Amino acid sequence: MPHDIEPRLLRAFEAVAEDLHFTRAAARLYVAQQALSRDIRRLEREVGSELFVRSTRSVSLTADGERLLPYARRVLAAYDELGGAWGCEERPLVFDVGASVGTAHRVLEEARAAAPDVEFVARFHSGLTGAAAAILGGRLDVSSGRVAGLDPAVLDQLEHRPVRFERMAVLLREDHPLAALDEVPLDALAGETLYAGAGNPATAEWTDLAVRLFAGRGIEVAAPFPEIEGAEEFVRLVRRRRWSVLASTEFITVPGMELRPVVKPVPLSPISLVWRKGLRHKGLEVLKRSMDRLVERHGWLDLPADGWLPEADMSLMLDGN
Repeated sequence: MPHDIEPRLLRAFEAVAEDLHFTRAAARLYVAQQALSRDIRRLEREVGSELFVRSTRSVSLTADGERLLPYARRVLAAYDELGGAWGCEERPLVFDVGASVGTAHRVLEEARAAAPDVEFVARFHSGLTGAAAAILGGRLDVSSGRVAGLDPAVLDQLEHRPVRFERMAVLLREDHPLAALDEVPLDALAGETLYAGAGNPATAEWTDLAVRLFAGRGIEVAAPFPEIEGAEEFVRLVRRRRWSVLASTEFITVPGMELRPVVKPVPLSPISLVWRKGLRHKGLEVLKRSMDRLVERHGWLDLPADGWLPEADMSLMLDGN
């Protein structure tokens, strides 16, 4: 085994090992598939072993690939930690807040007010599943969302801190009979079909939460639909397709639609701040302090007496680091 393997080759190997798909891994790393395949072949030559079994339909790790993966992850984590510690004060912190409303955006505003000398660059791409891949790929520093919906192998490479139990809501057409209510009992949604991001791999954790909430209640998740990019396109599609939407009580305004809290029980969306293990950045510490102030000020981690949350989510929120 050579002692001077380039981190780029290990990062290529890690991406393919996690996705088991060269095209998706290449897109994740923002490289051409041909270049990714070339890097994998070079790494295989350097270690003297085949790392993947390739066929026209599937990709899988060989025994040597399985053996290399944990070492590669540790090397990359150390490399990223070094990069984060060296000159971390000079580069901006990239924070995916999802939307210009809601928990993450409020944490960002608090942090910017508290530390005007720190540059925070906001991104607006919904979905923690997609954001987690970007964090591990080095394209993003911090995001937020439901960590219980992540693959355990992905979550193991991240740090997270609970920030809020967001109350869930339903977005309804203004002529929908339930829109006349101030609050919508969950059982009143029986027979309804709600859009919950199905078909968008970046928001898989949200769709999973909806499936768990709707189970046994006669509520359906809308059929998978291609990933929707941006608030403007989301608004257009919701109005055009006349969807009802599972949302949170802090949500973008959709003309012709009414946002109503769901009650009896109160479904909760567990939100955690998430970042890569080993990240060192002044901006991250500012975000943590800002989050703590908001939690204390607004009681974001107080549980309502009739709150609903899957057991796995509750465990992670109570034990979150």
